[in-house]
Amino acid sequence: MTESVIQLKCDCNNYPWGKVGKESLAAVLCSKTNPDFKIDNSKNYAEMWFGTYPDLPSYSLKTGENLQDILNANKEKLIGKTVLDKFGADLPFLPKILSIAKALPLQIHPDKELAQKLHKENPEKFTDPNHKPEIAIALGRFEAFVGFKPLGDIQQLLKLDALSRFLPASGVDSLDDDALREVCVKMLKASPDTVSFALKRLKSTPGTAYGKQAYILDLIPRLVDQYGKFDNGSLVALTCMNFLVLEPGAAIYIPADGIHAYLSGDIVECMARSNNVLNTGFCPRADRDSVDLFAKALTFKPHNRQEPVLKREPSEKSENGKTIEFKPPMSEFNMLVTELASGETEAVKPIDGPSTLIVTNGWGKMSVQGQEIPLEEGSIFFIGQGVPVEISAREQMAVYRAYAE
Repeated sequence: MTESVIQLKCDCNNYPWGKVGKESLAAVLCSKTNPDFKIDNSKNYAEMWFGTYPDLPSYSLKTGENLQDILNANKEKLIGKTVLDKFGADLPFLPKILSIAKALPLQIHPDKELAQKLHKENPEKFTDPNHKPEIAIALGRFEAFVGFKPLGDIQQLLKLDALSRFLPASGVDSLDDDALREVCVKMLKASPDTVSFALKRLKSTPGTAYGKQAYILDLIPRLVDQYGKFDNGSLVALTCMNFLVLEPGAAIYIPADGIHAYLSGDIVECMARSNNVLNTGFCPRADRDSVDLFAKALTFKPHNRQEPVLKREPSEKSENGKTIEFKPPMSEFNMLVTELASGETEAVKPIDGPSTLIVTNGWGKMSVQGQEIPLEEGSIFFIGQGVPVEISAREQMAVYRAYAE
């Protein structure tokens, strides 16, 4: 009989923006739960996935079976009718641990309509027809470019001599979202020499001219060091995008077609089941997608620093008040976060759908269906629908659990 609680082994990918070797939390956590995974200190480890997306699937630690195959064979028991009727047998969310050493590509994830079109036209590159709204929860200090600044802040910067060549046809004083799209296209299509010249002029502009945006002067050399002085992404990120610094436990939401580029830190990320992305900066020119397609797909949400930040809400699924919940405005998943001091216990009510959890630090045990299961840093489990869970900490512990219902 298939068990409702399945310990998983997962894997990491090696994108060049990932942290190196044992500096990567993604790699360290992966090494603790996957006996076949050995850290190579010469490699970059970017993301550990613990969903069922075929590019980097999860497997039962006990039997070696692909988790999605187990779900397909036990749909009613493990997924439950509610989620089956809504999403089918594929796990509708994709959780990850990301370890970020330098900026990810400047990107958006296509909405469903565009994703379906791109998947039909080029299924090898756009591997599914789904959208990919996502959340990111900081495990330590986390820096990110997310969404657009208020128009007034962008106007202030566009009045600087260094950026005069990127002004929209309507002029800077009538800046609106359509004009901002035009500004982004000009920046993304600018020649390498134009980009280099603009960044050099921005660097030599006195801090007083930036006002509250003087942080840009600190970011310019960081981005140039990471991607060189010719990368168009630097212009768009510095001029047009919110720069956020999140402390541990804070979270942001990125809607479909929301522009973003994470800059540094370790995070728990979760998204709708998709791997579609359009990149136009912070990557080699050969890897960039069409600027016109990118610009056409852009939405202008969020449009200030506060809008992407998700609230930490008390969870109704918590029996002992030790679990908070992030509820992004999408139907594929919510995220539970259980934080326990040494000796504390939390009981989580049954969930009417599938979930996966990861222990990011600490150790203790999980009691389910009469079993006591050890929990350690790096432990990853799939939990089927309808299963009550009790977690006890032997030392301070954090558990992140994505679920659909």
